[in-house]
Amino acid sequence: MQLKTFFMGLTVAGLVIPSVLGSISKVLAEDITFTLENKTKVNMTEFYASPSGVKSWENDILGDDVLGSGEQVEININDERTTCNYDFKAKFADGDVVEKYDVNICELAGGSYEFYD
Repeated sequence: MQLKTFFMGLTVAGLVIPSVLGSISKVLAEDITFTLENKTKVNMTEFYASPSGVKSWENDILGDDVLGSGEQVEININDERTTCNYDFKAKFADGDVVEKYDVNICELAGGSYEFYD
């Protein structure tokens, strides 16, 4: 009787584990939206978000726009990658550049990320 229960447990685990792993990769591939806040005294002129480990920065998310001092903007990461860790780079009108590494955007989902003085 114990042997039968053991094999049934293995069968159930064999069905559940791939389902859970599939759900995790689906969540990671979904769009992640968060609010970017500029709490500095200087306008943010560029903002980049690239998966950690990528050797170059991807496109400037702000494009021609500027994120003014005290302003915020909704950022949507929809690149269908299966990683939560991203590096952020912000350039400011006074020439300052701030880089933050290994930001977990999955934890940011629906929340905010702040740059401040």
